[in-house]
Amino acid sequence: MSHIVDDAPLSSFHKKLALYSSGGPFVDGYILSIVGVAMIQITPQFNLSPSEQGMIGAAALVGIFFGAFLGGWLTDKFGRHLLFTVDLIALVACSVAQAFVNDPFWLIILRLLIGFAVGADYPIATSLLAEFTPKRWRGPMLGAFVTMWFVGAAVAYIVGQFLLTFENGWRWMLASSAIPALIIVLLRIGTPESPRWLVKVGRLEEAAQVLKRVYGPEVTLADLPEEAGSKVGVGELLKSGYGKRMAFITIFWTCSIVPLFAVYAFGPAILGALKLGGDLAHIGSAAITVMFLLGCLVAVFLVNKMGRRPLIIHSFLWSGLALLALGLFPEADTWIIMSLFAAYALLIGGTQIMQWVYPNELFPTEVRGSAVGLASSLSRIGAATGTYLVPIALTTLGIGTTMIIAGIVTLIGMAVSMAWAPETRGMTLTEAAALPGKPKGKVRGKAAARAIA
Repeated sequence: MSHIVDDAPLSSFHKKLALYSSGGPFVDGYILSIVGVAMIQITPQFNLSPSEQGMIGAAALVGIFFGAFLGGWLTDKFGRHLLFTVDLIALVACSVAQAFVNDPFWLIILRLLIGFAVGADYPIATSLLAEFTPKRWRGPMLGAFVTMWFVGAAVAYIVGQFLLTFENGWRWMLASSAIPALIIVLLRIGTPESPRWLVKVGRLEEAAQVLKRVYGPEVTLADLPEEAGSKVGVGELLKSGYGKRMAFITIFWTCSIVPLFAVYAFGPAILGALKLGGDLAHIGSAAITVMFLLGCLVAVFLVNKMGRRPLIIHSFLWSGLALLALGLFPEADTWIIMSLFAAYALLIGGTQIMQWVYPNELFPTEVRGSAVGLASSLSRIGAATGTYLVPIALTTLGIGTTMIIAGIVTLIGMAVSMAWAPETRGMTLTEAAALPGKPKGKVRGKAAARAIA
C-alpha cells in the first residue's frame, strides 16, 4: 500500500532536518576525540595518574548514560521540538567553563555535564528525524546521522594538533566545542513538532498543520499511518517482545562502541604503543578517523541494497578480525599496523549506522525516544568502563592483549546479531515497530481528518 507520508519524495525540509539533527553527533565526536589530544598537555600539567586519565576520558560517556535516558523520556513526554534546541545550550556553557579549570576534579565534573547534554540530544534528534523521513530514505538518513560523529572527530584531531603548538592549548581545545554547539542551536530554531507525536497526545489540529506545512496543503491526518495495538508504556521496553528487542540493541550497540570509543579517547596513546609515536600518532589518528567516515558512508549506501541484517553481521565479523590481527601482530611493520587500523575503521561502519537505524525502527512512537535513550544509556556503561580501563590495560596487559580483547568484544556483537537481528528494509515505521503476530497498522480513516475540521 502506498502512503503519502511514508512514500513522500525527499524535500529540502528533510535535508535541512537531517543536517540540523546531525549536529549532535558532530559535537559528540568532537568532544570525545579532542580530549585524547588535550590529554597530552593535561597529563604532565596536572601530573595525572593512569586512573585519573581514564576518569577524564570516561566522564563524558558517563554523562551520556544519564542524559540519553532522561532525554528520551522527556522527548516522549513533552515532545521533540522544545528539547531539540534547549539541550545544547547547557553544552555551550560547560564547554566554555572547561577553559578555566585548575584541577582534575572540576574537569571531570564539567565533562560529565557535557556528556549529559550530548546524550539527551541523541533520542530527541533521531526520533524527530525518523518520524519525518519517508521510508525509502529513513535507513540512509539515520545512517548518515552517525557519519557526522566521525566528521566531528576528524575536525577535533586537526584543531587539536594545531592548538598543541600553544602553551595551555588544551584549554582552547576543550572550550572550542562551544562554537559548533552554538551554531547548531541557532539553526534548529523553528523546527516543527513531530505530527506522529502530536497525534499520540491528542493535539490533532497542530498535527494537521505540520503535515500541511511539510508535505503539502492537500495532506491531512487521514494520510498519516496509524500505529495499531494498545498504548505502550516505558515499562514495555523491558518485557515481552520489546524486551528482546531492547536486549539486542543494547548488546550490539555496546559491542560496537566499546572498542571504538577506547580508540578515540586514547588514539594517540594506542598508536604510540604500536610504535607510531610523536606527530605520526596524531596524523595517524586523523587518517583513521577519515577511514571511519568513509566506512559509514559505504554502509549508508549499502543499508537498503544489502539489508539491515546482513550489513550488521558482516560489519562485526570483518572488523573484529582486523582487531584480532592487530593484537596478534603488535610488532608488525608500520604500514601493516596502519592498514589493519584502516580496515577496522572501514568495516565497522555498518554497526555504527545501525545504532541509529534499528532503535528508531523497532519501537512505536510513544516510546521511540525512551527506547533510543535507554539503549544509548545502557551501551555507555560498557563504553565508559572500556575507556576508563584502556590506559590501565595498556600499562598492565600491553597493546597486544588490549587489541585482542577489543576484537573478542566485536565478535560477540556478531554472534548476538546473528541470533537476533531482524530485517526491516522497506517497511514503514508502523510495520517495523509492530511485534511479530501483531497488526501492522493502517492509514487513518476520514474520521480522523474530520476530527479537526
